[in-house]
Amino acid sequence: MTLRAALAAAAMASCLVAMTGQPSFAKTVIVTEEEAKLPPPKEMPPPSDRGITRGPKIELDMEDKAALRAPMHLKLKFRAFGGSAIDLDAFRATYIKNPTVDLTPRIRPFAQQSGIDIPDAQLPPGEHFIQFGIKDSEGRAFSKIIKLKVMP
Repeated sequence: MTLRAALAAAAMASCLVAMTGQPSFAKTVIVTEEEAKLPPPKEMPPPSDRGITRGPKIELDMEDKAALRAPMHLKLKFRAFGGSAIDLDAFRATYIKNPTVDLTPRIRPFAQQSGIDIPDAQLPPGEHFIQFGIKDSEGRAFSKIIKLKVMP
């Protein structure tokens, strides 16, 4: 790379940082370091994935769930039944801490009818419990707490 090309690339990168406030290599931050340091909840919220229901389902769709490293490719599958569709306006994501942290604005841009697909999800090392909630077009709700154990 010539000096001129390197200077042009640096100028473009600094313009991107100035426009977005983030460097071009920034990852999609799901949980910040400060949020991870919050105390755990006194008790976990009850899951809604018990019993027989025609409501929607959420499944973690990642190959190696035991040894995750950030940034990771975070994938969830949504399934609707009985001809219904997923109501994306009802999607919620909450970091289970005391107090809870609403992650919905960070994750919603990656939500689709088929699920969540974040190719570069950034979480600090440690155990993270995130509650995902959806509804289907029939109004049936479902929530699931997903545990993500991120290795250093």
